[in-house]
Amino acid sequence: MILGKESLVKGGSKYQPLFEYLHSSDRTEVTLSFAEIEALMGDSLPETARTQRRWWGNRSKGALQASAWMNAGYIVGEIDLEQERITFRKPASGYKVQPVANSTKWNSDSIKALRLKMGLTQSELAEELGVRQQTVSEWENGIYEPTRATSKHLNLVAEKAGFKYKIGE
Repeated sequence: MILGKESLVKGGSKYQPLFEYLHSSDRTEVTLSFAEIEALMGDSLPETARTQRRWWGNRSKGALQASAWMNAGYIVGEIDLEQERITFRKPASGYKVQPVANSTKWNSDSIKALRLKMGLTQSELAEELGVRQQTVSEWENGIYEPTRATSKHLNLVAEKAGFKYKIGE
C-alpha cells in the first residue's frame, strides 16, 4: 500500500497526529511533554513510553511511534523520563568528515547520522557494511574508528543514500 505524504504513518495509527504536528513544524528542535503528545493524539501513551527509554528509539522498522517522528523528518534527541519531556530534532543536512589520504575519516557523529538518515538499526548498517553490530556501536561511541577501506565503503553507502557531507576541518 502506497501512502500519500500526509499519511506516512501506517494506516493512520494513533501517532498520525504527532506526525502531522511535527511535519508542519518549521523548527529544527521541538520539545513536547508527554501530556502535550497525548493531547495531540487524543489518546494515552503506553506505560512503556514513561518507563523505558528504548520506546523512544529512532528505529525504522516495527515501531509506529518512531515512524511518526522519523517520517516527519525528526529524530529523538533527548529523553527526560523524569520530567516526561521529549526533544525531537531535525538531523543536520550536512556533516563534516576529515580528509585522510584520498579518503575520508568518518567520526562517531557522522556515522550515526548516516545510519539514522538511512533509517537503519546498528545491526542493519553492520550488515550493509559487512561488519559486526558491536563494531558500529563502537564507532558511534567513539571507541574505534573505521579502517580506510571501510571509510571508502561508507563514502559509497553515503552517496547511494543521498547523505551530504563536507570534507574539511
